[in-house]
Amino acid sequence: MSEYKILAISGSLRAGSHNTALLRAAQKHQPGGLNIEIYEGLREIPPYDQDLDNPQDRPAVVGELRRLVSEADGLLLATPEFNYSIPGALKNAIDWLSTDWSKSEGLPLLRKPIAISGAAPTNFGSVRAQLALRQVFVWTDSDVVVKPEVIMFRSYERFDEGGNLTDETSIELLQGLLGALKTKIETAAAAR
Repeated sequence: MSEYKILAISGSLRAGSHNTALLRAAQKHQPGGLNIEIYEGLREIPPYDQDLDNPQDRPAVVGELRRLVSEADGLLLATPEFNYSIPGALKNAIDWLSTDWSKSEGLPLLRKPIAISGAAPTNFGSVRAQLALRQVFVWTDSDVVVKPEVIMFRSYERFDEGGNLTDETSIELLQGLLGALKTKIETAAAAR
């Protein structure tokens, strides 16, 4: 059985983030065959600047993110919801990943299998942020998992004080999402 490389990105910069904890839960509860690496550099990504968006001038941290995404078999995103939408830091990183103005590098997100999840303390969780992300990934022509949806509402009720996911329904949904992502990756690999 092949092991697929998954790059996991939390849209939250907060130290005690439930979204980052959700990615750690994904590492722990994954269905097997996935190597989930959590990206730690989102805070370092500078604001998108098209004048610098070319292989010669691009900031090194952005070049590294593009390399990691290109080398990954799939992406797992966990997003909070800010003002009914995507956190700015996450959207900014996606902007850096969505281009190839030089027509020489390829598009890191093109047909990339992506699973979206999210946690928030509100009654609607991250539903609107996830919808906004899905819209962005239509433009990048990414292969987004449609179901199951992991929209963790009242997230403070689902994690213990150590940041461990304890809610069995949430664990099952997360496992289903990861299984669907793995299926998309396997389908893409078989088509090559």
